[in-house]
Amino acid sequence: MKRKSMLALLLAVSMTCSMTAATGTVAFAEDAATEESADDAAATDDAEATDDTAADAAEATDDASADADASSDDQKAADEVGALIDKIYVQERTDTTDDDCKAAKEAWDKLTDAQKELVTGENADPDYFGRDTGDASKDDPRNQDEIGENELLVVSFGTSFNDSRAEDVKGIEDALAAAYPDWSVRRAFTAQIIINHVQARDNEVIDNMQQALDRAVANGVKNLVVQPTHLMHGAEYDEMTEAIDGYKDKFESVAIAEPMLGEVGDDATVINDDKKAVAQAITDEACKVAGFDDMKAAADAGTAFVFMGHGTSHTANVTYDQMQTQMDDLGFTNAFIGTVEGEPEDTACDKVIEKVKEAGFKNVILRPLMVVAGDHANNDMAGDDEDSWKSQFVASGDFDSVDYQIEGLGRIAAVEDLYVAHTKAAIDSLGATDNAAADENAEAADDETASKNEAADETATEEADAE
Repeated sequence: MKRKSMLALLLAVSMTCSMTAATGTVAFAEDAATEESADDAAATDDAEATDDTAADAAEATDDASADADASSDDQKAADEVGALIDKIYVQERTDTTDDDCKAAKEAWDKLTDAQKELVTGENADPDYFGRDTGDASKDDPRNQDEIGENELLVVSFGTSFNDSRAEDVKGIEDALAAAYPDWSVRRAFTAQIIINHVQARDNEVIDNMQQALDRAVANGVKNLVVQPTHLMHGAEYDEMTEAIDGYKDKFESVAIAEPMLGEVGDDATVINDDKKAVAQAITDEACKVAGFDDMKAAADAGTAFVFMGHGTSHTANVTYDQMQTQMDDLGFTNAFIGTVEGEPEDTACDKVIEKVKEAGFKNVILRPLMVVAGDHANNDMAGDDEDSWKSQFVASGDFDSVDYQIEGLGRIAAVEDLYVAHTKAAIDSLGATDNAAADENAEAADDETASKNEAADETATEEADAE
């Protein structure tokens, strides 16, 4: 019995082992299949990922290539406009100037905003067309015909800043037109660069000197008075008078009025009534804008005014030192004269900073000593670049505050009155010339009559002797 039981037990154990072995084999096979399937799936995923990566890379390459092409096209379009701007940024008018101005503006208008930011050149930049300088329609180019016999030609260097052109240049012209209604006021700019800029950007056409004089001749002008708005007898004034000299025989009479500051003089101590009038006018206006009653009140508040002129290598640069002498003579210890070009040398920005510092003023107000508040006033004086006067005064660390006033001299009533007085003197000189000519003719007539009488007497004497 025990033997049978033992055999049965052994048989059961054997069967159990066999079944377990079989089950393990099946499980192993299933696991192997599952693992193989997973590996296949992973391989498929890896392949697909590789394909996607390759596709992404190809797409990125295509995008980069397209961006490069687009960037290249943008720069090419911008460069073309830059070249067109440089072509009209010249001081000589040519037969193609009108067409060149039109082409430059049309090309600019076709650019996208992004392309406009890329415009560069020898003189070109996005501000040439893009900067907002005011409303050009407020100005009057005064280039009309039907002038009449008497013309008052107002000659200015010019500015492309629309608001300043209307306020300062037109302000002077309007004052002269009101003072002399019997004279037709016309305009000429001496800077062709500015004429081209205004024409291209705003479609406002301003005559240069030759065009204005040719217009006067074509209109049959007999009496021509020229009033320059220049500060002094400098290089621009000399060029203007040279141009006028070539036309003097085309008019019955020509007179050139004094520039703003009158005669130059020999040295820094020489001043005149014109300089005194301008010094008083500009300081009065500066104080009013700054909220002071007068220059003494400003000085008591620790405030100095720095008046920035252009400067010149011409011998007339002594005018700036004369203006400083005039300020000193008026007792304005807080008025300082400087020049953008640093000519004369003692009017350079660093020299002026040192003068203001030594005088003990801690607050500074910058203002242009120029007829118009144009590029020099907005950029060289009040700009944000590190070489602007505002930036240099701030960088010195010597002052508590640095402020500025962007206003040209041409909008100050007292300065306009000065031009009116200079024009009157020129007009009066025409009468003096006419009177002198009349006296000369009368004297000649008297001499001729005397000669005839003398000849008659001699003849009578000879006849009497003959008898």
